[in-house]
Amino acid sequence: MKTITLQINDRINEQFMTLLKHFSENELRILEESEYVSDDDYLRSLSGMVESIKKARKEPIENSVTLDELDW
Repeated sequence: MKTITLQINDRINEQFMTLLKHFSENELRILEESEYVSDDDYLRSLSGMVESIKKARKEPIENSVTLDELDW
């Protein structure tokens, strides 16, 4: 089974949802339904995120690490 993420224009949302209801739950399931939020708006909505970014900008370049040094 595949999972896709779509951004649906409000103008056709109702018709699109009606179309999806023609499929059985074995064929298609709506996993999540939400309003679109830009990445910027999402990050700004996280408590303390803006302050954290502002604080990080003030860090001296000597404290930085390269991508190779990150322990992912």
